[in-house]
Amino acid sequence: MWWFQQGLSFLPSVLVIWTFATFIFSYITAITLHHVDPALPYISDTGTIPPERCLFGVMLNIAAVLGIANIYVRYKQVHALNPEENRIIIKLNKAGLVLGILSCLGLSLVANFQKSTLFIVHVCGAVLAFSMGSFYMFVQTILSYQMQPKIHSKQVFWVRLLLVIWCGGYVLHMITTAAEWSMSFSFFGFFLTYIRDFQKITLRVEANLHGLTLYDTVPCPVTNERTPLLSRDFQ
Repeated sequence: MWWFQQGLSFLPSVLVIWTFATFIFSYITAITLHHVDPALPYISDTGTIPPERCLFGVMLNIAAVLGIANIYVRYKQVHALNPEENRIIIKLNKAGLVLGILSCLGLSLVANFQKSTLFIVHVCGAVLAFSMGSFYMFVQTILSYQMQPKIHSKQVFWVRLLLVIWCGGYVLHMITTAAEWSMSFSFFGFFLTYIRDFQKITLRVEANLHGLTLYDTVPCPVTNERTPLLSRDFQ
């Protein structure tokens, strides 16, 4: 069995590959059409003018959805691996879920509101995506520290800590384009660390059947029958 066939490890891989492809395709298109300077333009500048704007928007929206999927799976995994009595981990896990979703919302705003149309909304989306994303990484690193060495290995914690430090360098160089690209790649690296974790988790979706029809006019003898929506786990 290949590594990406184990559990849900394909999710972070798809997220990173898809988002990286979004940036690269938009960059190549913008450079080819001479819409931006090839020497490290802002990421947003590569998706401002048609046709790269259309490509950038659609692909970045999909990346936001993939991001939410990864964040939710991680939330459920941490929740399942830790006892209810550990209030610190429970609160941090919930905080991470909220921060991650807000970061993905900001990513969607960046995708749909370009600098040339609604600059204020675009900037707010970028600040939301990068700041909440940074806090999300920080919270997950703390969780990794709390869960070592029984659940998380020390190596994973140190890798995530280094990636958070790498990401934090953006604050000191916020005005530079190189820092923006660097911060994006730190996000990529952080989500790649989920691959090993997600290999140990599977997903099963079930539908609860409460009747034989979709209407309440006729009484139905079937109550609360649980029917698997997926025939087998993703493994």
